[in-house]
Amino acid sequence: MKPINEVRSVMTPLNRKNIDTDQIISKEFLKRIERTGFGKYLFYHWRFQADGTENKEFVLNDEWFKDSKILVAHDNFGCGSSREHAPWAILDYGFEVVIAPSFADIFHNNCFKNGILPIRLRVEEVEELLSKGESAPYTLDINLEEQRVTGEDGKTYSFTIDPYYKQMLLNGWDEISLTFQYEEHITEYEKQHA
Repeated sequence: MKPINEVRSVMTPLNRKNIDTDQIISKEFLKRIERTGFGKYLFYHWRFQADGTENKEFVLNDEWFKDSKILVAHDNFGCGSSREHAPWAILDYGFEVVIAPSFADIFHNNCFKNGILPIRLRVEEVEELLSKGESAPYTLDINLEEQRVTGEDGKTYSFTIDPYYKQMLLNGWDEISLTFQYEEHITEYEKQHA
């Protein structure tokens, strides 16, 4: 995984609650066996009309948010089924950070395992960010080391994160990489118990 510490980007405001994993990546796109290529299907039924043309009203189709790395949404983001394809689609689309007041537990954990930083802020803080981002392009600076989100107007928001996941993201480790940190101990143990 790619290490994450500082991310600077225009934020994409997705002012909706209870966005479930089927809305993030619809079931008809789950037949792929690799972890890549899901970004083009992210929020597919919101991004496109039934005839395949872009829905000009949907935020991801707005030029303001092209190449955005930070998605800001409302409560209970990632609820629904436990498909890992949801964070795969978000990351493949280009988002490295998702900010919301709350996340479904499985989705939240899957973000860390796939190199996405999920940040929980208070409802009123998220609503403030959404309001700013909907009125004009609004840039955020994320600093994982300092656990801080800073808006282009200087407003700062603090967040908490489990130290275990923080180290995983800062170092770009997945759980297998983390296991390899103990390779010498594992080898020694195997020699003694051969």
